[in-house]
Amino acid sequence: MTETILLSPRRSRVERRPTRVGQRYFIRTIGCQMNEHDSERIAGLLVADGMSRTTHLDEADVLFINTCTIRENADNRLYGNLGQLKEWKDSRPGALLVVGGCAAQKDRELVRERAPWVDVVMGTNNLDRILDLLDYAENWGGITEVVDELQAMPSSLPVRRELTHSAWVSIQVGCNNSCTFCIVPAVRGPEISRRPGDILQEVGGLAASGVVEITLLGQNVDTYGRDLALGGRRRPLFAELLRQVGSVEGVRRVRFTSPHPADFRLEVAQAMSETEAVCEQLHLPLQSGSDRVLAAMHRGYNVTRYRQKLEMARATIPDLAVSTDIIVGFPGESEEDFQATLDMVEASRFDQAFMFIFSPRPGTRAAELTDRFVPSEVVKDRFDRLVEMQNRISLEANHSRVGRVEEILVEGPSKKAAGVVAARTRGGKLVHVDGSWPAGTFLTTEITGAAPHHLVGRLV
Repeated sequence: MTETILLSPRRSRVERRPTRVGQRYFIRTIGCQMNEHDSERIAGLLVADGMSRTTHLDEADVLFINTCTIRENADNRLYGNLGQLKEWKDSRPGALLVVGGCAAQKDRELVRERAPWVDVVMGTNNLDRILDLLDYAENWGGITEVVDELQAMPSSLPVRRELTHSAWVSIQVGCNNSCTFCIVPAVRGPEISRRPGDILQEVGGLAASGVVEITLLGQNVDTYGRDLALGGRRRPLFAELLRQVGSVEGVRRVRFTSPHPADFRLEVAQAMSETEAVCEQLHLPLQSGSDRVLAAMHRGYNVTRYRQKLEMARATIPDLAVSTDIIVGFPGESEEDFQATLDMVEASRFDQAFMFIFSPRPGTRAAELTDRFVPSEVVKDRFDRLVEMQNRISLEANHSRVGRVEEILVEGPSKKAAGVVAARTRGGKLVHVDGSWPAGTFLTTEITGAAPHHLVGRLV
């Protein structure tokens, strides 16, 4: 079903002349890297219409909130923010408030009901409509436009990036999986891959402008290209794409997120190992160490198969850093299931884990299993035990790097201490180094200290 309350025709960006010269915009992004990427495209369209960015909300003529709905706390943050923004709207006559992203795609009526002062509600599939929707709201009042089919690949839109040395590049939108806890297929739609030539053209342009680090984005990058008819080739197109992106002159680091354990192939691991620019970093979501829970999640693999993929990756890619995702308290999870997760985490020795308490998302099958929900006090106890274990493992992994000399890429000043920069190793580990260098600077450092979530280095 498609809901479109805007009846005016589309205007191409080529035909449109800038109409908001001198106005300012403020974008607040909640959620994942795909949302960050989309926000850069929204910013690009607003700049093309004559606007400039402000970091002060009280100066904004347009406020765009790019929402997330993966977990309940993201929804709570959204409605809390919208309540606070009623005062902002009242204090700035003529200012426009836009809510976009996954929560808007899923809960379009609820956004309108709980925050009727929002001027524009738009979904994930019609980013290219932002300027027309602003025009409508400015002249005729509040507007909702949420469509189920992608109208324009986000990467085809203008872009304004905050970073000059690093860039997200979308290679795929949507997801064809059916994980029972995940709302992404409902709010992002089925998988659609970009043509390799378009991706390489964008990467080439970024490299020519000084970008040295590329992160390829997709909900399941391992299935990239399956929907493209490219001469009937059967071998993994993502492996080929990694090699091609890694060979673009000027690109020194290539990362990607996220692969799926059920689809991760030896060819991709080989491409990572054999392509110098591709970093030795792999995010491989586990979610649970229990076969019973994995089956209930519809993950498409069991613990044995996951372990085989992880061992294959580590055997193929020297010095590989591995991170993962884990959900605690999935409906029906027993203490035995959770202990299996602890055993798997202990054995897998992940460098880092993103750990979450199960959050029921309306519209997912897992949200309907209310009679199997695990008591909150039990979930909290399990979560604390998992965090304690992973912090110990992460600290041990980081301590093992003390004394090594590593190339790091400066991301900017540390948010925790003055006179310190934050940088990343090729394996994605955060390093703090005394000094001051601009973002995008490569440094050679000796690792002198370690904590669970960062390293300390000194310039060599």
